[in-house]
Amino acid sequence: MKTETRAARWSVRVGAVLLALVMIYIGTGLAGGMIPANRGWLAPPRGVRIFVESNGVHTGIIVPKVAAGIDWRAFARPGDLRDPRYAAQDHLAIGWGEKAFFLETPTWADVKLRTIVGSAVGSDDVLLHVEHLAAPTPGGDVRAVMLSEVEYRRLAGFIAATIRPGGRSYPGYDAYDAFYDARGHYSAVATCNAWTGDALRFAGVRVGWWTPFPATVMWWF
Repeated sequence: MKTETRAARWSVRVGAVLLALVMIYIGTGLAGGMIPANRGWLAPPRGVRIFVESNGVHTGIIVPKVAAGIDWRAFARPGDLRDPRYAAQDHLAIGWGEKAFFLETPTWADVKLRTIVGSAVGSDDVLLHVEHLAAPTPGGDVRAVMLSEVEYRRLAGFIAATIRPGGRSYPGYDAYDAFYDARGHYSAVATCNAWTGDALRFAGVRVGWWTPFPATVMWWF
């Protein structure tokens, strides 16, 4: 009985510590998302229109395939798609994340504890998720953002630096998307949403200092 009592006490203590760590993480993430970087940024009246999107779990950036001297068509090739006809669309939605988390959690309904724990520990097995689509209509979980051509080229440079040279492509969720080997280290700090914030911040856009959650990205736009 004493052994069982001690085990129960340790279980309660471990559970309390884990809950405290989760609460600290959430609180720190929300606080980091509220602190603005590039505080003085103003959207230009003209330039390149991009979009920031969220599916409730992952955020990404939608860019035109050709704009401001940047051409993504050599990277996102028709042959990488289950249906190459979708390559005729004029925009790409691009997001970054850990391979297992991407493939196993397209929506919140697919989230598993082992996937969360594994990705939080950290992984170098990361991918870019790329969808071919038409320019979306802003609203809901899609927000339009106007960038100057210089800002857009900085954004494109950040994304391009994430592509792993010589990496492979993999089938996506549907006929119009694909995954690509990427650079980076995924963790509870460097999440898919933090990558979106990093890319926008590097471009010079006003966004949170640290954006680990979808909300910490989207509430800026």
